[in-house]
Amino acid sequence: MKTIYFIRHAKSDWEHLDLADIDRPLNDRGFRDAPRMAAFLKEKKITPSAIVSSPANRAHMTANFFADAFGIDREKIIIQSKIYLASSITLLELILTFPDTWETILLFGHNPSMTELANLFGKERIDNVPTCGIVCVESRVKKWKDFSQTTASRRAVYFPKNLS
Repeated sequence: MKTIYFIRHAKSDWEHLDLADIDRPLNDRGFRDAPRMAAFLKEKKITPSAIVSSPANRAHMTANFFADAFGIDREKIIIQSKIYLASSITLLELILTFPDTWETILLFGHNPSMTELANLFGKERIDNVPTCGIVCVESRVKKWKDFSQTTASRRAVYFPKNLS
């Protein structure tokens, strides 16, 4: 079984307009939602094989909270440059290259690709995966190269506003 959690980065800070997009940090809401969503996912008793993140500061900061919640060394977060500004198809192509030893992956990225990717695997359309939203997709395949729209399906959606 292969399981991937698509996690959109937590809310970012737009206060410093002089910062490049890739360098934007989290804002107060992001610092509140990220640890809360990480703790919620930890309660689901999953064991991530890998944490893969966009190099964008806001995504990496969000991934750090999840690494902390799962007791994973932050140095083990895999920064994948292809995630930043990627299309949903590029993300799917990346997933197909993951090592087959990885069973459960936390993948941190951005919209619109996170919403588009979530919609590839579900019957009901999601209009928008909000910041720090989590979408779980599962497949009974043994190899990531076999992970596709026909072999995998959306199993759960967790949004911060639904946990309040």
